[in-house]
Amino acid sequence: MTGGLLDPRGVRFTAAITSLVLVVVLVTGWGYLALAQAAVFAVTAASPSHGPYALLYRALVRRWLGPPAAAEPAAPVRFAQLVGLAFILVAAVGYLSGWAALGLGFTAAALAAAFLNAAFGLCLGCEVYLAARRVATGSSG
Repeated sequence: MTGGLLDPRGVRFTAAITSLVLVVVLVTGWGYLALAQAAVFAVTAASPSHGPYALLYRALVRRWLGPPAAAEPAAPVRFAQLVGLAFILVAAVGYLSGWAALGLGFTAAALAAAFLNAAFGLCLGCEVYLAARRVATGSSG
């Protein structure tokens, strides 16, 4: 998609791949895989349409689906990726410094958010972004 708009199916695909990676991190405690996911979050936050999982979606899936019925703005997705980045960086520090409980807790929280997006289309970071915008502009809806 162009103009700062994203295919919501691609966003959910990205969340599904992220969920799988976070399950592996949660089960194995691999701090370096958490760092790799942090890099994915960082790249995707910079440009959601050019993140590694978005590129995979376009290369392997989108061509079979046709155009989306609607598009969504990229700004909330960028914010959500930054939140995911913060959580997985704390998790990586936990795993790599021997504080497994810290790694588990922050990975589990990131996994819960990614899974909600993948399974139900509920992007928690996007909702926080939109709520903060409403508060900042003084609008109620």
